[in-house]
Amino acid sequence: MRRQGLVRPREGRVIGGVCAGLGRRFGLGPWQARILFVLILMLLPGSQVLIYPVLWILMPSEEPTGPMVGAATG
Repeated sequence: MRRQGLVRPREGRVIGGVCAGLGRRFGLGPWQARILFVLILMLLPGSQVLIYPVLWILMPSEEPTGPMVGAATG
């Protein structure tokens, strides 16, 4: 999924970062993606109980890009 651009960003997460990652991948803002995700899932009641956790597991977390906080200097 990382090759396809589907990663959970470190910033902009509310729960797991799934909607923020989907929004980033498809050129939407995080809140636009969340609203669209909820609207789509309202068409299929109960599907969010299955879809969100599966995406949370399958989408890798974004790797840190800057220096690690609290890293030992030596």
